[in-house]
Amino acid sequence: MLVFWKERLVFLAVPKTGTSAYARALGPHASMVVNDPPELKHAPVYRYNRFFRPMFEKAGAEDMEVMAVIREPISWLGSWYRYRQRPFLEGKPTSTAGISFDAFVAAYLQGEKPAFANIGAQSKFVEPRPNGTEVTHFFRYEEQGRIIGFLEERLGLTLDLPRENVSPRRDIALDPGLEAKLRRKCSDEFDLWERIGG
Repeated sequence: MLVFWKERLVFLAVPKTGTSAYARALGPHASMVVNDPPELKHAPVYRYNRFFRPMFEKAGAEDMEVMAVIREPISWLGSWYRYRQRPFLEGKPTSTAGISFDAFVAAYLQGEKPAFANIGAQSKFVEPRPNGTEVTHFFRYEEQGRIIGFLEERLGLTLDLPRENVSPRRDIALDPGLEAKLRRKCSDEFDLWERIGG
């Protein structure tokens, strides 16, 4: 999570949406960079609302805006799948080594998810709170030009974005029947992504 105090902007770090690269590029310009622990680095709206918002408001920032990047759902699952193929996870319950992408997605759709497919949901990450705390600026991961343009204008800088945390390449073609099931069971994910594009 990145906080730009003077610009009244909080950049939430939705996992697997390129936020590590933005943190690297924008860290020197941010008032606060939350890198650790992961529960705070990747604080969803509900955690931001509970811990950070009250602190900011007490310090005089009642008008903070919140931005988040959302990735196309199949691509987002593919990024998690590829990330968990990395050698450093081998032998751990979260590893996807030796598991096909179809098997990974099928496991993700289970009620009781195995560790390797237990990755949450983007729609839950950005779910608005009853008190009105919500994401005010949504961007699609696939539209990097819009994200960069917004940040450059808002922060008054030129952004040179490095490639960070890039997962190994893998085939992430889904069985059509499984894709239909994913779109049905995770319609909130696809609806959110479509809404941002609209």
